[in-house]
Amino acid sequence: MDSLAFLDGNIYNLLESRLTDTRYDANLSLQTHSSLIRRLSQERELECFMDVMLHRGHQGCVNTISWNSKGSLLISGSDDTQINIWRYSSRKLLHSIETGHSTNIFCTKFVPETSDELVVSGAGDAEVRLFNLSRCSGRGLDDNAIAPSAVYQCHTRRVKKLAVEVGNPHVVWSASEDGTLRQHDFRDGASCPPAGSSHQECRNILLDLRCGAKNSLADPPKQILALKSCDISSTRPHLLLVGGSDAFARLYDRRMLPPLTSCRKRMSPPPCVNYFCPMHLSEHGRSSLHLTHVAFSPNGEEVLLSYSGEHVYLMDVNHAGRSSMQYSVGDASKIMSFTPIPNGVELHPPTSDIFRNDLPMRRNIAARLAKCRQLVEIAVKSLEEGTNPVYGIEACNEVLEAHGSDIGPKLRHECLCTRAALLLKRKWKNDMHMAIRDCYNARRINSSSFIAHYYMAEALEQVILDFLMKLSIEMILTTMQLVPKVDFVAMNQDELSLSRMLSKYKEALDFAVAAQCLDPSNSLGAEKVDNIKKQLAAAEAEKNNKPNDGPARFEPRAGRVLSLSDILYRSEANSDASQDGPRSEREDSDYGEELEVDFETSISGDEGRDVEDNILHGSLNLRIHRRGDSSRETSGANGSCGSPSSSSQSDRLPYQVCAYASEAVLNCLQPEAVIDMKRRYVGHCNVGTDIKQASFLGQSGDYIASGSDDGRWFIWEKKTGRLIKMLLGDEAVVNCVQCHPFDCVVATSGIDNTIKIWTPSAPVPSVVAGGAAGPETANVLEVMQNNQQKLWRTREPILPYELLERFRMHEFSEGSLHPFECAQS
Repeated sequence: MDSLAFLDGNIYNLLESRLTDTRYDANLSLQTHSSLIRRLSQERELECFMDVMLHRGHQGCVNTISWNSKGSLLISGSDDTQINIWRYSSRKLLHSIETGHSTNIFCTKFVPETSDELVVSGAGDAEVRLFNLSRCSGRGLDDNAIAPSAVYQCHTRRVKKLAVEVGNPHVVWSASEDGTLRQHDFRDGASCPPAGSSHQECRNILLDLRCGAKNSLADPPKQILALKSCDISSTRPHLLLVGGSDAFARLYDRRMLPPLTSCRKRMSPPPCVNYFCPMHLSEHGRSSLHLTHVAFSPNGEEVLLSYSGEHVYLMDVNHAGRSSMQYSVGDASKIMSFTPIPNGVELHPPTSDIFRNDLPMRRNIAARLAKCRQLVEIAVKSLEEGTNPVYGIEACNEVLEAHGSDIGPKLRHECLCTRAALLLKRKWKNDMHMAIRDCYNARRINSSSFIAHYYMAEALEQVILDFLMKLSIEMILTTMQLVPKVDFVAMNQDELSLSRMLSKYKEALDFAVAAQCLDPSNSLGAEKVDNIKKQLAAAEAEKNNKPNDGPARFEPRAGRVLSLSDILYRSEANSDASQDGPRSEREDSDYGEELEVDFETSISGDEGRDVEDNILHGSLNLRIHRRGDSSRETSGANGSCGSPSSSSQSDRLPYQVCAYASEAVLNCLQPEAVIDMKRRYVGHCNVGTDIKQASFLGQSGDYIASGSDDGRWFIWEKKTGRLIKMLLGDEAVVNCVQCHPFDCVVATSGIDNTIKIWTPSAPVPSVVAGGAAGPETANVLEVMQNNQQKLWRTREPILPYELLERFRMHEFSEGSLHPFECAQS
């Protein structure tokens, strides 16, 4: 909404504040002031033209970019296995290094306090390599082959992220999909043997999460947590944040972790300081939901989580903050249950909101209240007229998030109920869960509110419809023999079992009846009660008519095309015979106790291009988990880095204990509570790649940025979640967004083989629209709506139909199953 003011005011007032408050560093806010953010536009692309003899610049998609601490250099890594060093002042290529990696580079970093001479890279070949740029001195761009100073080969799967500690020139940390986070100390040695070697005895595992993943908060951890991202706090470097193949980010205190361990034995996951996960995702129960990026804020007080197939979320590190909330198992269902709430629980804002920097914040309270009332009126008008609800939601966000301490309970209640109604009308992914939060908070203000109870009943209806839609997709896939037949009653792993769906119907009915009792004259309440009663009766009849035979199994089909059900339910003998195909030891790394299928999809580099615009190709990676395969359990392929001769009972014991430990033992390993979200950022799409970043912009971190699968990158105001800017940054997908340490300059990269530099050089400031480098304002809502439709369609079913059609296993004959490799998931 162009009419909304920005929270940082104008630059004149900001500069004037330096005279009245000497404790405040205005430069922090000046770097990414709203007047500069609104002028961001593409300055240039960092690329080098190909000479007749020389190939300069990247020749594949750029998967990682990172600034040095001074902001004078930018490092990038690509699918072409090259590292490029760019000079910021001239925007020119300084060094291009042939790393020797055999597959895509996913992460690169400058090592601190080394005069920017040491750089490190991690890649899909499971290796971490260290390079000394001083060896490039005097060489031209035509001589880029320098030997690595160190090569660490102890990971068994792709290295997705590297972390460094401010002021520490000796250590780098690497997060890998093998479920381990390793600490590499350059003083210990220049290299280590490859994983699986008989003499492999690297004691560098800081976190062993090979049995640390959870499908939901209530489930004990027992699966491999394939790490996708990690970060170390710049203000408190003992704090370590990791995220991977489940919904939970984990915060660890490195001072409390056990000593570094060997990879020969799987250890139980160490206790973490905190879990971070939005409450509505904590009981999701689907293995496809996972994190692609985690990051600390510049001041270390907040964390940012980016989910695949979901949105970006902000959370407080310190759970005692006003906007954050802790929860435990069962709390998600409690806020959806009809329980009496005493009136006036949230009548008064905390005193911490009334004062900031010891200065009163209520000098212009009358003007602020008038502004808030005007914004609520705009939201109510948007709801009544049936226009696009996005602007109405933004108006409510402005009132509740930016001026929450100025408004009274009556206006707060009206704003919460209005936002809930608009969210239910918009119907973007998980909007119904945000509406449930608003209705719950509105009931805490006024437990006799008709509208709060009514919209709570409607939100619960949408939760049920969401479940039924997913179930319908699964049943369609079943009838096409693309997935195993699913029995309606026996779906133990679904987000909602049938019994839970019935309980949700009953909860919705409770709220609808309460609303009707609170205002009998309102016909909406009576209609809602009748509708839910009909749906509940139909669901109960469906349950009573369903057989309880357990899931049926399909027989393998003849011919060369195998369905997923064939793979799942082929005979044990057939599976054993098929596992000897040509696969490397490192890829054979996820064998567990049960038979299941993991899958990943992605698009990348040259494989991601098609002749037609906006058509992306990729690949599918299937991993079979087999029950009772003890011969592989301790081999180097499964991440334990031991030799086949070491597969003794004692070697397997830690893994067995982790998988089958008693509930009491597992509970003592888990934190008591999880930290919930305090803000959500929507509009982008994160589905196609597993390296998509969400970043804080500037030293103050007042703005949030993320790449998107539609080739754009998005900027939101951190405090309100308002979309500020949407810029076209790639022909296919933007993955990386990195702000300069001190200047208002942003670097982005993605599927293209170039890096874009963005500066506040646009002649006229604009909100959302990007001028020549972005969509017109009229198209913004359409772009966001299209992205939301992609989120709904992807990663929710067991395996999306459009992906299966694209990645059919037509070259596989019966009895020979070989996994696809995805280039950039």
